[in-house]
Amino acid sequence: MKLQRAKTSRTLGTNTCIIGDGAMGTLCAMILARSGHAVRLWGRRPEHIAEIAATHENNLYLPGVRLPDQIAFTSDDATAFDGCALILFAVPAQYIRGVLERLKNHIPRLVPAVSVAKGIENHSLLRPTQIVQEVIGERPLAALSGPSIATEIACGLPATLVVASRDEHLTGRVQRLFTSSHLRIYRNTDLPGVELAGAVKNVIAIAAGILDGLRAGTNAKAALLTRGLVEITRLGVAMDARPETFSGLAGLGDLVTTCFAPAGRNRTFGEFIGRGLAPPDAAARVRGVVEGMPTTQSVVELARQHRVEMPISQCLHAVLFENKDPRQGISDLMGRQPKYEHVRAAPPAATARKTGAS
Repeated sequence: MKLQRAKTSRTLGTNTCIIGDGAMGTLCAMILARSGHAVRLWGRRPEHIAEIAATHENNLYLPGVRLPDQIAFTSDDATAFDGCALILFAVPAQYIRGVLERLKNHIPRLVPAVSVAKGIENHSLLRPTQIVQEVIGERPLAALSGPSIATEIACGLPATLVVASRDEHLTGRVQRLFTSSHLRIYRNTDLPGVELAGAVKNVIAIAAGILDGLRAGTNAKAALLTRGLVEITRLGVAMDARPETFSGLAGLGDLVTTCFAPAGRNRTFGEFIGRGLAPPDAAARVRGVVEGMPTTQSVVELARQHRVEMPISQCLHAVLFENKDPRQGISDLMGRQPKYEHVRAAPPAATARKTGAS
């Protein structure tokens, strides 16, 4: 399929190429176009891209939201990156490698790449930016993450995100690109921490949904989020991330949003399980990819390799893949040996200033 653009749009040199026509990829294209930036959205299915181009609405993943005329749409691999100065990958973590393998001969060398995926690849146990680097080579890499319900941001409701990279020039560039009157972007240098936080919070969100389905109550859910954040932080620190990252937007902020948002895919998937559906049947009821399900497998394996105690994640793994009854899982977690609560202190003021916290 050749590049398609609404007849009323003016021709713009494309600066940002977004790979992935799901809710997040569509949202990012909308944000950039609304701010006057040139953007091209690529999708792997020509029929879906043709429908979006014709209607200027992504009825499958972001229904009811009119897309700006300035967005260009394509499913043509060879021309997708023409004039590209920045690539944004909005593909679920388990599918990034396949998409990259398809496109790698067309992706320009050294062009910076940003990932908005939230997951950990099975088998390789790599984060999204690590997959990008492994398949298409060294280049400046960043992750854009945080509490981001696509429909809310698309409607202009206020939100804050964080962009993380070791390349501060790239984080500054992304911050300037995405900042608007209703979207505030913070910068962070802890790329591993931001990606791990975004991935593992989906695991806890499934567990939160199960509690909702079981009508386990607000107290139980509050305890789950609190102890879940402890597990996320433990794993992150064991993998050389900074502990304070998990108290920020990519950690606590995204965790709270995902666990309470009614339309969140991972929470909704868990709720169906809590109501009695088997995991495959629950996944079939959810529109889009439930990234927390395969990521649970990756997280449990990472916990084993790094010798990190993650009882909630391990219990969820048993529910999803070993036919454990969710009620028995709650009973097992509540029956664990009593312990002291150890809470990490907040970072010193000097550290907070250095990492850009505010």
